[in-house]
Parts: sequence; C-alpha cells; structure tokens
Amino acid sequence: MKKKRVLVGMSGGVDSSVSAALLLEQGYEVIGAFMKNWSDCDWREDRRDAMRVAAKLGIEFYTFDFEKQYRDQVVEYMYREYEAGRTPNPDVMCNKCVKFDLFLKEADRLECDYIATGHYARVRCVGSDTRKGVTSQEQNNALTGVSPDGCQILAGRDPNKDQSYFLWAIDPAVLPRVLFPVGEMLKPEVRAKAEEIGLSTAKKKDSQGICFIGEVDLMEFLKERIKPDPGPIVDMEGRELGKHEGLAYYTIGQRHGLDVGGGEPYYVIEKRPETKELVVSSNYHPELYKKELEVEGLNWFDDRLKSVRPFECKARIRYRQPLQDCTVEGNDTLQCVKVRFEEPQRAVTSGQSIVFYDGEVMLGGGIIK
Repeated sequence: MKKKRVLVGMSGGVDSSVSAALLLEQGYEVIGAFMKNWSDCDWREDRRDAMRVAAKLGIEFYTFDFEKQYRDQVVEYMYREYEAGRTPNPDVMCNKCVKFDLFLKEADRLECDYIATGHYARVRCVGSDTRKGVTSQEQNNALTGVSPDGCQILAGRDPNKDQSYFLWAIDPAVLPRVLFPVGEMLKPEVRAKAEEIGLSTAKKKDSQGICFIGEVDLMEFLKERIKPDPGPIVDMEGRELGKHEGLAYYTIGQRHGLDVGGGEPYYVIEKRPETKELVVSSNYHPELYKKELEVEGLNWFDDRLKSVRPFECKARIRYRQPLQDCTVEGNDTLQCVKVRFEEPQRAVTSGQSIVFYDGEVMLGGGIIK
C-alpha cells in the first residue's frame, strides 16, 4: 500500500521536531516545512534548527514565505482591534488563517494527505476515518462537538500545555486532515523522546509571546502604528491617579505598566473613549467581575450546537483558566449568543476568545463582544 503523506509544520522547536519523528515511526511519508511569517525576529535560527532535525530524520524540507499574508490577516487584525479598544488574540487568528489554511493549501500542492503541527491537542474522528487509534462512533450526542461522520478537537493530555483554546476558530472541515502527534504526550515525555533519538532541539527553550513574532514590548509594538493619545488614570470615585499614554495600549484586568503609586495594586476595569479616562480599581472591586457576557463570531464543530439552546457546558475566557460552568443562550442566526456563568468571571475582556468544552471535547468558541 502507498504510504500516506504528511506535511509537518516545523518551527525549530522540540514539539514539532518530535511530531515529525513520531509520524515517521508510524509509517507515514513525512515532509517538513518551515513557515516564515515575520522578518523582525530570529526566524533564520529557528529555520536552521528545523533543517537540522529534517536532515537528521532524512526527510524533505521546504520553506514557505507567508509574511505578506501574515501581516495582512494577523498583524493588521491586531492593530485594528487595539485601535477599536478591544484586546485581540493573534494566536487564534494565526491558526485560522495561516497554519490551518495557507499551510493546508501548500499540502494540497505537494499532494499530501494530512498536515501536522506540534500543538498539544488531539483530533478524534468517527464514521469513515481510518487513522490510527480511531474507533467506532462514541458519545455521539448533542454536546460531543462532532457530527455523525465528522471530527472533534480534544484537549491535549498535558493539562499544563493544552493548546485547544487557540484552535476554536479553524474551519471544522479541515479536521479530518489534521494530525497532532504530541497531543497524547506530556511535555517531559516529548523532551525525553527528542533526547532518545538525538534531536538537536531536545533542550531548546519553548517560544513565548505572539505567534511567530515572539516576545515583544507590546506597547512599543503598538506605537509603531497607533499614535499615543494621553489621558487621565482615575479610580471609581473619579480621582485622578496618574496619566496614561493611550487607551489602546491597555487591556481590562491589566496591572503592570500603569505607573500608579500608592499602597495596594490597581487593575484596569474600564476604558472611556469619550473622556480618554482609564479607570482602575483594586483587584476586589465588583466592577472587575461579571457573570454574563455576549459572544460573536461563533464557530462550532457540530452544526447541531447552533440550534440547541439553552445548553450547559464549561468554558474559559483566557488561556489556562480553569474551566467554568456556564449556560449558552440565544440564537446563532443573530450572530451573537449570551453566556451566563455560575460564578462571576474576573476581567471579561472585549476581543478575547471564549472557548466552550464538554469534558475534554472542545465544542467551539467565539469573540467576547
């Protein structure tokens, strides 16, 4: 039988390196590829690391230049959202527009059956899927996040590394062609595997910061496009505590960078564009907590979830937040639903992602309005 061909996104990190190695062990024909999305970073060093691993594994290696599309679809989105007073999640948009769209198109060009990345998540399919580990239909009810012959995203086995939160916006139609080889592993197991097979990335530090851009001073990054527009920092009683450089540079719940003196720390709880006031309070002020929010730009991995209302599930409004009990209400045809939490949520932030779960199954998500 002809081997199934997989295009692996190799970032130069240990997770994608081990992903490529595991797929080879599982009998796939593996092709490695590096995505160049941003020139103002250490991409050359990362690509060299990826090339070394590809050479070690004896696989073909390509470089795809997506910088123009990345700037247009991810960076411009960031600037627009910050200018509008919201706080975007570029990693979500990067996955949607680049890793699981542009990259998949390159896989088509190379006649690959699958794409794979080093994400700590899992894909489980039912029906006709024949991939390793796939069994018959199971748990197929209204909240399993999978249609009768479709696929679902599950949280990664490692709770400290699970990245399913960042995958809610990708097109559900691509899931049958997606592999997450390290999704069943814990991070220490991934590093141990890399050591075992002699990969040069075994001890490489994990990347941090914005997807493909890395760690940056966010305020300085935003100033390249958004001009300072100073105003007062005030407390809930209207007392002026200091000055800010521009509302666009701050986010709800933010503590650091306020440069406000005094005893207890202050947190951003509101931005008032009409007066240019940045409102702050203590961490315990009730204005910092909300039990309800509205969600737009929804993406479900089971079409039935568009009409099952209300339904109870769990959700998180930021990466690594413990899952919270909630109820989803409203009609998707209105392009917006309401979510009610059992417990008040701290720092609900417009523009950020809310992601829904049923157990380990990621049901979908949307943008906090």
